[in-house]
Amino acid sequence: MLRVILIFGALCGCIYALDNGLARTPPMGWMAWERFRCNIDCKNDPKNCISEQLFMDMADRMVEDGYRDAGYEYVNIDDCWSSKQRDAQGRLQADPDRFPNGIKALADYVHKRGLKLGTYGDYGNLTCGGYPGSLGHLEIDAQTFADWGIDMFKMDGCYADPKTMDKGYPQMTKYLNQTGRPILFSCSWPDYQRASGIDVNYKLIAENCNMWRNYDDIQDSWDSVLGIIDYYAKEQDTLAPVQGPGSFNDPDMIIVGDFGLSYEQAKAQIAMWTIFAAPMLMSNDLRTIRPEFRELLLNKEVIAINQDPSGHFGKRVLQDPKIDVEIWTRQLQNDEYLIAIMSRYIKLPLNVNTTLADLQLPTRDTGYIVSGIRALGSNIMQHLQMKDRLQQKVNPSGVAVMKAIPFP
Repeated sequence: MLRVILIFGALCGCIYALDNGLARTPPMGWMAWERFRCNIDCKNDPKNCISEQLFMDMADRMVEDGYRDAGYEYVNIDDCWSSKQRDAQGRLQADPDRFPNGIKALADYVHKRGLKLGTYGDYGNLTCGGYPGSLGHLEIDAQTFADWGIDMFKMDGCYADPKTMDKGYPQMTKYLNQTGRPILFSCSWPDYQRASGIDVNYKLIAENCNMWRNYDDIQDSWDSVLGIIDYYAKEQDTLAPVQGPGSFNDPDMIIVGDFGLSYEQAKAQIAMWTIFAAPMLMSNDLRTIRPEFRELLLNKEVIAINQDPSGHFGKRVLQDPKIDVEIWTRQLQNDEYLIAIMSRYIKLPLNVNTTLADLQLPTRDTGYIVSGIRALGSNIMQHLQMKDRLQQKVNPSGVAVMKAIPFP
């Protein structure tokens, strides 16, 4: 039997959410950063540099390969898109060589394809890549983004004092709202305060941001994915109460289809981001992604669970360090629960044996129907009482996910 390490508690009913009507479920889309970074060498690497052509290519692939119809709607620019100087009116402007038609024209192109465009800025003097930041220019930048037709704005926190962010980020929220254009606001605010040893006011953050980064940037590796999962386990009692429709913790991008994850590890990342009810922002090359990864990202059953309208953040409820297995649960609508059994063991598949009572699911005299999610490693279908044995094989560095549905 798995040893209980963390107890599953009821979610606090006190959700403090930014009420701009956006992100009622976790945002879905594509973002440039993890896969393409700050590659501005369009002379030698024209297909992979940060340019309007890259974002047009990804928008095309999202439409033609089924991602838009599956729910992925945002095409997000990250750092290194702008000129190194503002224009004569103090407005940000795109790099003229890499974005010769400007950001508004790119937004128009993306909108015509039935998608939305996101962009990036920084609360400090400079962005992390050394481009103009928004400090001292918050209002004009918010209006510039609205004039361009931007639909999501990510504000980073390089070259800024984290102690001032409790005032600065809410100022940007006010200016974005004043534009009258619905712009989803993605904040890096808590990550920088955490790294500086400042106590994070998540109530304030949830009132001002639709999503927020808590922890380190994801890298293209399984170790990076595990590091984020460990942080979320450690902080789950702090993060769960502030999440709900309109406001989501953001563990960073989905790296499925890149270089660092095996197929089993890719399934595990998607499973855990679904447990977290996390934004599904892919960062990969949709032009060359392998079919098995594409099919995983487009799985309708998995997407539907991630987009469950309750928006609850899942928690780790069981852990056995001896065999490197842990179990997470997430409450869904209609009193259903998602169960994810994740193995960190790298040598052999493991047979996990537990009960619904061990998982701290609410007691039901009639029990639950446990139905496996085939795309995420389980095809079981059982009617279980609370103390009946739940047995599941889990592959190395893999996951098995199932739903517990109340039996009538």
